[in-house]
Amino acid sequence: MKTLRRNALSGYSWLMLVFLYLPILILVLYSFNDSRINATWTGFTWKWYVSLFENRQVMQALMNSMTIGVISSVIATVLGTAAALAVKHYSLRWSNIFNGLMYLPIVIPEIMMGLAMLVLFSQVHMELGKVTLILAHVTFSMPYVMVIISGRLADMGKELEEASQDLGATPWETLRYVTLPLIMPGIIAGFLMAFTLSLDDFIISFFVAGPNSTTLPLYIYGLVKRGVSPEVNALSTLLIVSTVLLVVVAEIFRRKDSKNNQSIF
Repeated sequence: MKTLRRNALSGYSWLMLVFLYLPILILVLYSFNDSRINATWTGFTWKWYVSLFENRQVMQALMNSMTIGVISSVIATVLGTAAALAVKHYSLRWSNIFNGLMYLPIVIPEIMMGLAMLVLFSQVHMELGKVTLILAHVTFSMPYVMVIISGRLADMGKELEEASQDLGATPWETLRYVTLPLIMPGIIAGFLMAFTLSLDDFIISFFVAGPNSTTLPLYIYGLVKRGVSPEVNALSTLLIVSTVLLVVVAEIFRRKDSKNNQSIF
């Protein structure tokens, strides 16, 4: 009976994985199809990738995504790290409310957040463009950074920081030479997570992007409205591969951080 139950659970797990990843594999496969029609396979080719990199609009959308992603991720990482350190080291009177408000962008629907950001920018008469995109991406990615770094700080404890101060180090020296090096893998993982979220975001970007700030997800959406072509498949494949690589790197840093934490404490 146990064997049957284990086999049934294993089969169900594999079925769910196939259900989740088979459409992605089909998309990747047809990005190499020699025909413009996705319904039939006519042969292997790289021409859609070559055509993609020769497309100036794609390159502009890619540059926009990279620029917005890097800038917003740096800002979100700095703010998220500062927020995590503040929550750990200072007893705030309304700390529970603060934590709840910080986690709110993670749980609320993106369409509501995108609409809220659009209303805010309209009220302050801010022109939609790269600046509004960066501000919006910082807003929804900073809580993720804070969660990652807060977990690292919670595991780290206060012993090493207290020992540093007992040996004569100032609070700034303790932060610079003890705290930041210990949580650096978490900071890097938070940055990579923020960059991944920024690179993949569509819904919030759809509300706050201007005419000259089209990102890759918005460009893909525009192509899909005219019909799915192999170029869309190729672009989507590159976006998927980039996202997977970033997540893998972030996970490597997170595991490294966890192992270092165990070896220290």
